[in-house]
Amino acid sequence: MDHVDTSRIIEMAWEDRTPFEAIQRLYGLNEKAVIKLMRTQLKASTFKLWRERVSGRKTKHLKLRSPEVSRGYCPTQYKQR
Repeated sequence: MDHVDTSRIIEMAWEDRTPFEAIQRLYGLNEKAVIKLMRTQLKASTFKLWRERVSGRKTKHLKLRSPEVSRGYCPTQYKQR
């Protein structure tokens, strides 16, 4: 895995509406592998913040997701260009 892939996986892991299943489909990493990657790539304090953020978040797992969540990001997440 190269630096660009690692950066994209980290970005996807931080996104609230990008499920772990999407990361697995694109990069072959399951949730445990993503957690391991995040632990090795982030500072300890940043990793802790990320874990607190994603733990129990329903949008990070397709099976727990509401059917109304149909996109990988919130419309207000990115600035309009």
